[in-house]
Amino acid sequence: MKALHDFVEGKIKPNFEEGAKLHKLWPVYDGLYTFLFVPGHTAHSGAHVRDGIDLKRTMNTVITALIPCLLFGMWNVGYHHYNALGMDVTFFDQFLFGAIKVLPMVIVSYGVGLGIEFFFCVIKGHQIEEGYLVTGMLIPLIMPVDLPLWMLALSVVFAVVIGKEVFGGTGMNIFNPALLARAFAFFAYPTWMSGDKVWINTDVAEGQAVVDGFSGATILGDLATTGATSYSAFEAFLGLIPGSVGETSTLLILAGAGLLIFTGIGSWKIMLSGVLGGATMGIIFNLVAPYALSPEQQAFMAVPFWQQLIFGGFAFGIVFMATDPVSGSQTEKGKWFYGFLIGFLAIMIRVFNPAYPEGIMLAILFMNTMAPLIDHYVVEANIKKRQKRLALKTAGA
Repeated sequence: MKALHDFVEGKIKPNFEEGAKLHKLWPVYDGLYTFLFVPGHTAHSGAHVRDGIDLKRTMNTVITALIPCLLFGMWNVGYHHYNALGMDVTFFDQFLFGAIKVLPMVIVSYGVGLGIEFFFCVIKGHQIEEGYLVTGMLIPLIMPVDLPLWMLALSVVFAVVIGKEVFGGTGMNIFNPALLARAFAFFAYPTWMSGDKVWINTDVAEGQAVVDGFSGATILGDLATTGATSYSAFEAFLGLIPGSVGETSTLLILAGAGLLIFTGIGSWKIMLSGVLGGATMGIIFNLVAPYALSPEQQAFMAVPFWQQLIFGGFAFGIVFMATDPVSGSQTEKGKWFYGFLIGFLAIMIRVFNPAYPEGIMLAILFMNTMAPLIDHYVVEANIKKRQKRLALKTAGA
């Protein structure tokens, strides 16, 4: 590692220093350097924050929590593909097929997203921001695996430019950029986001379709249209179900949640309140299911509330999306209201809207807009309490 460091410092760095021909590209060099090595920056005045954590370490911790979901998603893609074909293949074959399908999505996400980030850094002349390290991983994990790469690239462009840069970059955005990418893809290319082509690859050698007319609809798609599903709750918990790349395994999502909570990166208050909100809405639906207008909706409402929490992208959204520290609620009490309403609205949207059976994306994006308002009222309530205590103390004196 020392040899690499000496090479970068001695051979590459001089080309980007002030006065050199590549000086305008200094943010690009600095971003790559700080990704490989600990930055050599020091504080020039009194530092009031002394902690071992920084933005890069925060992002790396979240990525570490996401890796199990990524690896499982790769295998799951191959598992459902070969299972639909009725072919008995090895674990390695399943994983390899999934990796071939998923890794290009990750590469496109990071390539396009970081390219735009570097472009804006060069134009503005500031250091590269590490915020996209997590966004670049989240975007392919919440997309259908058969989404064309050019659609994914356009979604990334929309997320980075409209979701981040127009607001000032990392730390200034009001919406979760990864969810904006999915929202763009859903509304711009709805036929590709419906779930019909999630798992089965129809582009094979000799130009023949692997399975003619096969439908790989998700559990929520089945429940919304027929009111029933062939997958068990245990299969859903393990992740042996169709869905977007990284959202299926509740077990691994819980493992990631444990890491985020243990390291203090993710808010356990938002996660817990989100689960409570989803469970509350699920219980309400269980109680009113007999009064539903159609047999399909009645069956969907009658799904046990705890199963609603492990179906679809609910768990993934609550753990990795709702806890975004930038677009979520900032006050401790506000996090309880913020998370609860996300869970509550997510289950409500998925059941009431048969055209869009997954509601976690819209619930989080809506609550992103409400987070500042929640924090405002929490702060105002605290101010009034303090003023009241001060008035009582003054009157008593």
